[in-house]
Amino acid sequence: KRRRYMFEQDLQPQGGTQGPEGGQFLVAEEESPQASCSPSAAVAASLSSNSAEGSSSPGEGPSTSQAQPDAEALLREAIDDKVADLVQFLLLKYQTKELTTKAEMLTTVIKEYQDHFPVIFREASECMQLVFGIDMKEVDPTSHSYVLVNTLGLTYDGMLSGDQGVPKTGILILILSIIFLEGNCAPEEKIWEALSVMGVYVGREHFIYGEPQKLITDDWVQEKYLEYRQVPDSSPARYEFLWGPRAHAETSKMKVLEFLAKVNGSDPRSFPFWYEEALRDAEERAQASVAATDATTAMASESAEAMSGSFSCPK
Repeated sequence: KRRRYMFEQDLQPQGGTQGPEGGQFLVAEEESPQASCSPSAAVAASLSSNSAEGSSSPGEGPSTSQAQPDAEALLREAIDDKVADLVQFLLLKYQTKELTTKAEMLTTVIKEYQDHFPVIFREASECMQLVFGIDMKEVDPTSHSYVLVNTLGLTYDGMLSGDQGVPKTGILILILSIIFLEGNCAPEEKIWEALSVMGVYVGREHFIYGEPQKLITDDWVQEKYLEYRQVPDSSPARYEFLWGPRAHAETSKMKVLEFLAKVNGSDPRSFPFWYEEALRDAEERAQASVAATDATTAMASESAEAMSGSFSCPK
């Protein structure tokens, strides 16, 4: 069976400034091999459930009310198949660093389901973003051409040079989000608790992310996206995760919050506790940037004066 993933925040608009409550961020459902990573899993499950509940009693022929849910369920399954096909197509485009167009997607993947392209495209785009950490960016509205880029401005996708696997940025975005929502430092057990919901466990090979412990505690740490350290004075030893310097350099708390709010169908301002934290972070970054610019300007000025003095003519 293939697992279907989607983001599901316990982020609820906060009426006050109280701190965050614990929450799950990703859910996984067991599906048939044709299932995709569409976020409409609940809809498909509901359709199947309604179909079963709408069945006639033993001995009666199929009713009109039964036939309708069956037809809807079959269409939903066909759309899920097309979402999965489009995701595979987009992953290949990402790996080969090629643009794609709406016309190409329609003729190559969607085919006879062109009337359902908006739904298929939206769900495939969500899957690319949430599972693989890849955004679809429209570069030409006239030709509807798209480029695939890493979400949140991250520059490393977990794929080695020449790797024929898939980008693994999605799991990094999840971990960075948890760290931010946990107050900039997340216990290791909290991370694995969230990952277990999506079928990712220590020591168990995952069909997308490979060996997750190596990816998270070795690869992402070596790439400076995560900091993995022992909790001070913990006995027995416990460990925690923080953002690494590369994460701070390439993305920001506001970008993470905007991402989570978008997925949640909300606005960053709906979560004042985290929004204020993200604003403080943005202000500190701006001040640091101004200070760095001033220091660079001062050094350049001193260097110019020194050079001017060394080349001045003697009187």
